Amino acid sequence: MAEMTYIQAISDALRLEMRRDQRVFILGEDVGVYGGAFKVSLGFQEEFGPWRVIDTPLSETAIVGGATGAALMGLRPVAEMQFADFISCAWDHLVTVAAKQFFRTRTPIPIVVRLPSGGGFSGGPFHSQNPESSFAHIPGLKVVCPATPQDAKGLLASAIEDPNPVLYFEHKHLYRRIKGEVPEERYTVPFGSANVHREGDDATVVTWGAMVHTATEAAEELAKEGVEVEVLDMRTLVPWDKARVLEGVRRCSKVLVLHEDTRTGGFGAEIAATIAEEAFEDLDAPVMRLAAPDTPVPFSPPLEKAYIPQVEDVVTALRELAAY
Repeated sequence: MAEMTYIQAISDALRLEMRRDQRVFILGEDVGVYGGAFKVSLGFQEEFGPWRVIDTPLSETAIVGGATGAALMGLRPVAEMQFADFISCAWDHLVTVAAKQFFRTRTPIPIVVRLPSGGGFSGGPFHSQNPESSFAHIPGLKVVCPATPQDAKGLLASAIEDPNPVLYFEHKHLYRRIKGEVPEERYTVPFGSANVHREGDDATVVTWGAMVHTATEAAEELAKEGVEVEVLDMRTLVPWDKARVLEGVRRCSKVLVLHEDTRTGGFGAEIAATIAEEAFEDLDAPVMRLAAPDTPVPFSPPLEKAYIPQVEDVVTALRELAAY
């Protein structure tokens, strides 16, 4: 085991997969000489060469289109978007072509698109989005949202070996803020398996990404008041661990669904609807949702703080839920 930051775990997973499988290569804007916008691939071009660490033009359409073509020819590309927001430029290649190719021809498309997402650093409306729900709606795409260094490494290995297109949402605010013990050898974390980040019996928070840590801080505050909150880290949204969510509902009877994406149409709505359909009689309170408001992400630091759910917001919501 070694202590790694979230971003070190991502870089370590990528390096191990490239050493293990010659078909794996990375492409994106400034991923080679510069090492990527956040330095995930720093030094990779020296080790693997310019044909496996490819600096591309400033064209997300070309990046995802090229990755899709390479996957059709048997390679395993890992494409980096400098920011998750820019994936909208490649929507057609990803959603119309890559996501549907297996259904049309039974041809695997093993591409991974790394998507640095989320706010917390005053990046404004074009560098801070969490667009995971837009892609969770598309059949043929898998959606991964790691919250810890250990999961970041294992889930990226799983994503690279998966035969389907995988969107790997890595939260920028966690890059150098979160550390943890990570196995130094290669390992995988299975898709569709939620993780209990914190145990509790009075209420369950269902969440993912950076909000796992926000929820945990809130739970520790409430523990001082005698309220024990379970924090359930979804880890992947497509597929998602419905069975574990419903088990938490039946045990705790009170549920808060928390995410940083905007409220309307966020993936939390899908989870809440499923709970209402399949575990309604196990609830002692209505399913509660806490998310960002339906606006673009503000640039102003005070406004961004008001926009992103904070620890105090989660504490307030859970107090209300516990008292219901």
